[in-house]
Amino acid sequence: MTVKRFILGLATVVAAVGLGAQALVAQADTTTNGTDSTSSSATSGSTVQTKALSKAYVVYGAGLASEDKDSVGSALGVKSNYTALTATGSDYAQYLNSAGTADASMISSVALAPADPGSGVKVNIAQYNGSDNITQVTSQQYAMVATMAGVKDVIITVTADKAVSGESALTGVYKALATDGLTLNSTNTQAANGVLDATQPAINSNSSDKKYPGKLMSAVGSVSSDLAKQRQNGNDLATKADIAEMLEKALAKQGISNQTTQTQINNISIALSKVQQAPVSTTKSYVSNVTNVANNLANSIGNKMASVKDFANSADAQKAENFIVQIWNSIVNFFKGLFG
Repeated sequence: MTVKRFILGLATVVAAVGLGAQALVAQADTTTNGTDSTSSSATSGSTVQTKALSKAYVVYGAGLASEDKDSVGSALGVKSNYTALTATGSDYAQYLNSAGTADASMISSVALAPADPGSGVKVNIAQYNGSDNITQVTSQQYAMVATMAGVKDVIITVTADKAVSGESALTGVYKALATDGLTLNSTNTQAANGVLDATQPAINSNSSDKKYPGKLMSAVGSVSSDLAKQRQNGNDLATKADIAEMLEKALAKQGISNQTTQTQINNISIALSKVQQAPVSTTKSYVSNVTNVANNLANSIGNKMASVKDFANSADAQKAENFIVQIWNSIVNFFKGLFG
């Protein structure tokens, strides 16, 4: 083999590696009603997220004072390439079917960034000036509820400049996805929010157990996966009694059945029933997405689920890209030396 042919072969390999990396980040697909599909209804919205998030967003709550945006953005890790949006009371009504919410009540803000394919949904709750201002909703709740709404492969960071429950934060996630070209089905987002509401009392009553939120949401996710499989197999929808029994077994598997009251189990079961009836439970990709996140949550503790390596445009990925560019430049310079 001549030196020239070797160099040309190396150039081809490097180019292929570069294209492969791009394909990995851009990969996206979904299944609708059990069949592969990349289309979605413009009126009802997509059953599940059908493509990778194309870029990063920051969505500020409409109730946030303009002079505080910079400090909130800093807490969220926002960079200059993030597209800025505002979540309003009208957005909350649209995605969560709760009219009458004032803009002033939209306090929490979120940043949304693409994650590596297959990462699922990971959520970090960031401190603001050293304070944990999201007082109720946990990272694990956000992650599972977003997945039940049809979200996948994103990293969500949440914060607020004052103490709030955090219930409105997911509105910003859904708005960012819609701006990116994907509006999730409102039936899914509303059913998912019902799970958020139903799990909150159990989370609150076990606030001293840092492992409880992850174990609870893992159990909830595993039951939702089984219910979706049951629906897709053409079987009758599970009754609330059936779901309660499934949930009790899942809680026992996680070792928290004695920490969850029967009333809490019943209310969560009702919420899970609505998720089973929602369009999201008709898709095979939802089963894999929710199972993946449930597995991630089983041992998840605290406010931070994602690290730098989970971001699609992470520092490691950038280093790899720079390395490829360096090789290419060396090849170009070599040819210049031969034929220049």
